[in-house]
This record gives sequence, C-alpha cells and structure tokens, in this order.
Amino acid sequence: MTPILEASGLMKRYGKTQALAGFDLAVSPGRVVALLGPNGAGKTTFVRAVATLLRPDAGRLHVHGIDALRKPAKVRQVIGLAGQFAAVEEAMTGRENLEMVGRLFGLSKKAAKAATVQVLQQMQLTGDADRLVRTYSGGMRRRIDLAISLVGTPRLLLLDEPTTGLDPVSRLQLWEAIRGLVATGTDILLTTQYLDEADRLASDIVIIDHGKVIAAGTPAELKTRAGDDMIEVHVRDAEHLQAVSGVLAKIGHDPRVDTAAHRAYVAVDDGSSRLMEALRALDQRGITVEDVSLRRPTLDEVFLSITGKPAQTTDTPKQPAGA
Repeated sequence: MTPILEASGLMKRYGKTQALAGFDLAVSPGRVVALLGPNGAGKTTFVRAVATLLRPDAGRLHVHGIDALRKPAKVRQVIGLAGQFAAVEEAMTGRENLEMVGRLFGLSKKAAKAATVQVLQQMQLTGDADRLVRTYSGGMRRRIDLAISLVGTPRLLLLDEPTTGLDPVSRLQLWEAIRGLVATGTDILLTTQYLDEADRLASDIVIIDHGKVIAAGTPAELKTRAGDDMIEVHVRDAEHLQAVSGVLAKIGHDPRVDTAAHRAYVAVDDGSSRLMEALRALDQRGITVEDVSLRRPTLDEVFLSITGKPAQTTDTPKQPAGA
C-alpha cells in the first residue's frame, strides 16, 4: 500500500538552527497521525514542508505519491491545511466563505455551491451558514476554518494545533468533527500540544525532537515503553514526598515528584506485587498517604520519559515562526 505521506532525510536550517535534521516518516492511508514534540522540535516546519509553504534544504518528500519538491502545485490539489488561527473573512457569511474558496479551487459555481452544502453538513454548521462569521464563537470559527480546508476534497488534511485557545466545550465539538472526517475516509496529520488530544484522536503517534523522529507507535505501544504499570502515591503533606520518592525508588526506576499536586509516581514491571511492596514500605516508615493507585502510564509520562521534558513546560526557541 503506497504511503499517503513519505519523508526521507528531510533537512531544513534557519540560520544556525537545524529545524529538520534527517527527518524520516511514512504515513499509511486510513490513519490519523499525531506529531508530538517540545517547542522547536520541528513539527510545524515539517507540516509547512508538506503544505509546500517552504522547501526543505535536502531530502525527499512525497504526498499521495507526488514528489512535493518537484511538483508542489499538484500536491496542493490533494491536501487541505487548517492552522492555529481561523483564516476566514469576517465580513462574509460562512456559506460565502466556503463558496469563494471553492471557486478559488477552480470549481464551477454550481460545484462550489454543492461542495459548500456538503461541508457545512459535515461540520454541523448548516443552521449558521448564513450568519456573518464575525458573529461566530471561537469554536464555530475553528470549524468553519476546518470546513474551508475541506472544500477541495483533500486526500490528506493537515491540522496544525487546531484546538489551541478553544474552551473545553468547543474543543470537544471540534474533536467530534475530526472523528467524523476520519469516518468518511479523510487521512489526517495532526500536530498538537495537548497529549490527551493525541491520545483520543490518533491511531499513531510520532514523537520528534531536534528535527528527528525519536519514537513512533500506537498510543498503547508508546505507553508500554514508559513501563507496564505506574504506581502513584498522593500525600497530605508535601514534606513527605521525598520519603515517598525514596520508597518508590526501591521498587521502580526513576520516580517522579509533583510537589504542587502532592504526588509521586514510578514505572514498574509487576504492578500488583510492587504495589503491595510499596504499601508495606510506606506503612513501616509511618508515612500517611491520601491515596495509592496502580494505573497505566499517561502520554504525558511517555513524553517525559522519551524527551526528558514535560509536555506543557517546554522552552520556546529563538528561531523563526514555523520551526
């Protein structure tokens, strides 16, 4: 089966910053792939390369079998792009925005109207189609932006942090819209800073850092890499966390402490027996705990174990936008 997206040895430099450093990736049809990585890891640079908005310095890139470096115009005919901010004309209605984009794609007036009706239904915007976009909520603006990227019936949809800045309700609504697109056969490449979003939407997750892929797999496969089980201990008094960490260090590898949440946790191989061992050790030390749990790792913990950086506290690099 020909990959819908295939990159090999992609390189891109901004001055002294190496945004892509031998980037390799193959995406099979029928998948939702989420790109994760610290700020400046190269996520947006790669998406911009796929969207033909920038040209890599070296390497090969094929989209739906098309050489993106030699035939960028053909690539634009098979992709859709929705970025972090809604790219709509506020003085026009939602319907007018979509019909205008359809005409820009080269559709006839009749075909643009038909495509608009279909996409409005997909995004559940039919009832608000004839309102001015300036009256839309943030979540509706993001959905109309997503709708605009679908007017040309793309084979591959690029979503660059699509839910950034949305309230929880709007975020859930956009998730449902994305799931609907997947159900109808749209392939999606997603970048996101929200690991729960990747966990819920993606069939495959690719973690990148310093312009290279450092880990890839399904969410379940990546969670297994962080440890088969996690033992988590909550205490009432944060001053007990170091003692708890000492206990956990004896039953697992590299325990983590979250002082603000009054918790410590560690990855272990044999969860049930290690949990009993932890409880006995805590009791012998006279440490009063609020709660002790055995659970699967989260993607945040996977991210931390692989990159060495927390997902939500990464540093922003001093380099051009898009890196």
